[in-house]
Formats: sequence, structure tokens, C-alpha cells
Amino acid sequence: MTKATLKPRTTPRAEDTRRKIYDAAMELFREKGFEPTTMRDIAAKAGVALGGAYYYFSSKDAIVLEFYREMQESSNQPVLDALAGEKKIKERIRCVLDRRLALLEPNRKFCAALFRHAPDGADPLSPFSDESRPIREGAIEHMRIAIEGSDAKVPSDLKPRLPYLLWLYQMALIMFWLYDRSPNQQRTQQLMEKSLGLLVNLLRISGLPLMKPLRKTVLDLVETASG
Repeated sequence: MTKATLKPRTTPRAEDTRRKIYDAAMELFREKGFEPTTMRDIAAKAGVALGGAYYYFSSKDAIVLEFYREMQESSNQPVLDALAGEKKIKERIRCVLDRRLALLEPNRKFCAALFRHAPDGADPLSPFSDESRPIREGAIEHMRIAIEGSDAKVPSDLKPRLPYLLWLYQMALIMFWLYDRSPNQQRTQQLMEKSLGLLVNLLRISGLPLMKPLRKTVLDLVETASG
């Protein structure tokens, strides 16, 4: 698969054209799906030449990476606003999760189709890929902020890796939510409530001397898995 790259932004007119192509692509992805949509379809809907579409976006992957970037950037202020004044770690993590799901909701069907790319870290659309690293790091940073401003006492050896672990938890929850067919995804909300309670309890006991060997084992596993 060709590495997805974004063309640099230049003049306001060029940016308008680029946005028109992006909006056309997103509309088609929602209507037809990601796989059936071609760059030719996108160019036709945007009213530009095929070469023009490729000038601004080297591939469909590049358009999806732009979508990921927009979702991450647009989540920053809502997350910070939601965290303001909240100290309980459970509620702070829930704030991050709730804002993420709310932003993804309009594109839920489209995101479900993209999730098939998730397991392959070499796929640019995978949340574990090099191409998506800036988006991933932004999402992990939200978890770090949630921890830093909370009332939780986190062991020093666990603290640097906890945001990444919580991001993995977030990804698992998003995957469940994408395929949740219950009314208004009520099962996802129930899963979030119960799993957050378990997470908080695990954090509370993680600092006990008896837990140090287990923490080391878990952290070694995380280090191996994250490369």
C-alpha cells in the first residue's frame, strides 16, 4: 500500500479546493462505504479533475488520515472543558471517553468499516501505524491529562505507561461501541460503567507492595507489545 501523505496547504483558493475534495470524499464514504469509493468518484463529486484530487490527497488513505487528524484536533477543547473542575479519576476518564464517542457518532458506520484495518500496524489506517502516530499520541495525551489532574495515586513505575494502557482500553471500548446494536448503544454505556469501576479499583490496589511483581510483569508485556 502506498504511504499516505498530505499535500501542503498553500493559498486560500487551494485550501477551498482541498476542502471541497475532502468533504466530497467524506460524503461518499458515508453513503457508499470506504472500499467501494474510488478517487475518480471523489473527483467527480467535488467537480475537479482526477489529477487535481490526487494533487491534494495522494490516496483515499490520506483523506482518512485527515479525518483522524480533524477528529483528534476537534476533541481537544471539549475534553479540556469537560475535565475542568473534575477530580475523580473515574469521571475524568469517562469525560475523555464520552467526548470521543460523541465526536465519532456522526461517522459511526464509516468508522466501523475502517476498523478492519486496525490489526495491521503496517496499514496506514491502523491506529497503531507510523502514519497515525501523531493522532495516537494526541489521544494518549488526553489520558495523561486525565490522570495528572485526578485524585488517583499512581505508582511511579506505572505512571508513564498508564496513559497508553488507558488508550488501549479506549480503543477496545470504541470497537465494542461500533458494533453495538442495542438501542442508543446502551450496552456500551453499561460496559463503560462496569469496566471503569474495575479500572479504578485496580488502580487503588496497584500501589500495594504485594502488587509490585505483577506491575513489573504487566509493564514488561506492554513494553514488548508497544515495541
